[in-house]
Parts: sequence; structure tokens; C-alpha cells
Amino acid sequence: MQERSEWDVAVIGGGPAGLAAASASAAAGARTVVLERAEHPRYKTCGGGLLGVSRATVADQITLPVKDEIRSVTFTLKGGQEFTRTDAAPLLTMVMRDEFDAALVGRAEGNGAVVRQRAQVRSIEQGDGRATARLADGTSVTATVLVGADGSSGVTARHVGAQFAQVDLGLELEIAVPEAVERRWAGRILLDWGEIPGSYGWVFPKGDRLTVGVIAARGQGDATKAYLREFVGRLGLDGYQAVRDSGHLTRCRTEESPLRRGSVIVAGDAAGLLEPWTREGISFALRSGALAGEYAAKAATAGDQAATEASLDGYLAAVNAVLVPDMRAGRLLLTAFLRHPGAFHRGLSTGKGWGVFKRFCRSEQTFSDLVRHPAARLTMSLIGRV
Repeated sequence: MQERSEWDVAVIGGGPAGLAAASASAAAGARTVVLERAEHPRYKTCGGGLLGVSRATVADQITLPVKDEIRSVTFTLKGGQEFTRTDAAPLLTMVMRDEFDAALVGRAEGNGAVVRQRAQVRSIEQGDGRATARLADGTSVTATVLVGADGSSGVTARHVGAQFAQVDLGLELEIAVPEAVERRWAGRILLDWGEIPGSYGWVFPKGDRLTVGVIAARGQGDATKAYLREFVGRLGLDGYQAVRDSGHLTRCRTEESPLRRGSVIVAGDAAGLLEPWTREGISFALRSGALAGEYAAKAATAGDQAATEASLDGYLAAVNAVLVPDMRAGRLLLTAFLRHPGAFHRGLSTGKGWGVFKRFCRSEQTFSDLVRHPAARLTMSLIGRV
């Protein structure tokens, strides 16, 4: 049986952004296909920590493949000045991305989307109000709206002309640990503010695996690799097997970066949507993907060109309203962190600073809420901004 080549919505990329878009689009009644270059379940370099907003976005639609619930956080500054804070309620949920993404595939298919795996898109063409994806196997898929969610270096980011203001290099190990080490890290993460300006390292527990990584601005590859080696050695983890050793670039958009070109819109990493300071991207991927799918379905079923255009522009407006304020606030916090990481570290050791951190993890307070709050001057002074 020959597969359909004409769709209402075609999504390029089967990560959280693409699968959220496909789920929303299909649930709204649009004929939806996902084109994923790999095959699920597949490994993805990612810390795998879910904030409250990420859990809330998917918790009623999938069974979360939880590896750990985090209640304690250890903070260090360049390996020293260590302190640990604990709370009764969970702060973060730890997942392995292969399991999490596989669950999102099930949700998308359950909503009626078709997920085509090992379907690599080579190029995109547009004409007559539609977009066509040309695949590596010589076939093509045409849709009224194409949602790009194939990463910041993918075909769709290039097609729409995405522009990135901040590029960071993340290096990560998945380390297999014995039961005694597993118990020592259960329910606790570590965050280390590094020597490289703006850098930090992390340890995220996931049962018998520890995800250990560091991130810093691109252009300091040797120093970033050295930071990871020193970090792992300092923690006494260099004697255990690293079952995964990977790296990736995170790219954060400029304010002017386009989210649309004709019938193509971009979401998640393809749009450069992530929080600039923490470089957290899963919540931005899930939310921007859901918005992209919602507005793509409206555009595809609008009935006339004017309504289609209004729906696609509606996606841009929604991103600017929902996600961009937190990105702007994150840039302010990154600037403060670059200037005075020590003051930031000391601020987190206070009751006020720990309270802000907890509320951020649980998504009870966003960064944009923080910088608008009457007490923002005090909070910013704690992290060194004047």
C-alpha cells in the first residue's frame, strides 16, 4: 500500500518539540505526519531533568518514565564552598530521553499522527501556499503547513533563516555506577559553577546511571573538555564505565530571528527557543511544539489564504507572549552570573535564594516573574547585578 504524500501538517523531527506539535495537530483533526531521521528509541544527549511545567504539559497524556525524583541539591563554586539544600516535595523529575521520547511517540500516534522513522529530509521547497519536504530516499511529502523541529543545525532552521545570538558547547557522560554509588546520589543533584565564565557542571541521578556534564560558551572546547575531566575526577567517578560520551551545541535565538517562512514554522531547538542561562530546552520544546501544532492545524483547515496567514502569524504572537519573556529574563540572569558567580552562589545559600530556585524548578515562578517582582532588586543584588 502506497503511503500518503499529501498532508495537512508535516512535522520534521521526532523529539519533544516535533512530537508535541504532532500530538496537538492530530488532536485538532489535522492529517499529520512526523518525519524522523533516526528510529525510536534513540539516545539523545540531554540532562533529562523535567521542570514542573514540563511535567504538567505531558503528565495527563503519558506515563512518565521516571528514573528519580529530586528533593536535594548540592551546590559548589569551582569545586568548593559546598552546601546542600533539601525540600520535602520533589523539585525535578529525572528521565532518560530515549524512554521519554518513546512515550511521546506513543502519545502522538494515539492522537492520530503517523510517525515515519528513518525518514531523513534533505531539502524543503515551497509553492502555491504549500511546502514540500524532499527525503533522502527520493520521495517527497507535501503539506499545507510544515513544522520544523529538527534541531538548530537542521534543514528547517536554515530554510527559515534562523539567527542565533548564543552558542554553547555541552559535553556529557552517562556513567554506570554500582549500587553503593547509586544510593549516595539517589534523590540529589549537584550543580557546580565552573571556572570558565558562564559555565556550570551537573550530576543527575537516573538509577544505576549518573548523567554527568558541563556546558560553556563555544570556542573554548579544550577548556570545556578539561573541565569535564576535572569534574568527573573530583567526584571520584573516573573509575567507572562511561557507557555514553557525547557532546552537542545549544543555540539560542536572537530577538529578531524568524519563526516562519511562508508555510514553514519552526519550534524548539530549530527555532533557538531555550532559556539562555540554564540552557534548559525541554520545557521550551514541549510548549513551542504544542503551540506550533495548534496553530498549524488551524492554518491547514482554515479554508482561505487570509485565515491561513492569520493562523500562522498567531503562532509567532503566541511564542512572543508565552516564551520570549522568560528568554529575556534568562539573558539578564546570565549577564549577572557572568559578572559575579560567587555572589550568585552565596545568594542561593540564603533562604530567599533557595526559595527562588525551588519555585523555578517547580515552575511556580518564572524568571520573567522574578525580574518583574518588587523584590527583584534584592534578588538581583544577591547574584551580583547592580
